[in-house]
Amino acid sequence: MEEDGTFDLLPKKEVGKLKLEIAKLEKYLGGIKDMKQLPGALFIVDPRKERIAVSEARKLDIPIIAIVDTNCDPDEIDYVVPGNDDAIRAVKLISGTMANAIIEGKEGQMGSAAVEEKEEAAAQEEAAEAKAAK
Repeated sequence: MEEDGTFDLLPKKEVGKLKLEIAKLEKYLGGIKDMKQLPGALFIVDPRKERIAVSEARKLDIPIIAIVDTNCDPDEIDYVVPGNDDAIRAVKLISGTMANAIIEGKEGQMGSAAVEEKEEAAAQEEAAEAKAAK
């Protein structure tokens, strides 16, 4: 509506409400609008509070990694991380460690792909040299 000029025809108050709604949707759903496929796993801090996310991941067969406190049911979680999901410092420590592990894993995948490319290039060069030597 903003691009096609409909906002110009509406009252200021209505435009303001629509812009707030757009901002809210962007805040909560902006991260998933460019996703091409389902995520490989889901990391949840409080499965009791995020039970909708747990049930949706169950339906889609997405593995769940969660920080589970004594007040949560660990049977619904695939990979349980025992910890205090109420303490900010504990959540920050565990989520930071998880984020670092994901980054290292991605770098490892990229590194192994680069190594494979170098090995293929070296094999092609050797084959070319062997052909030239004949």
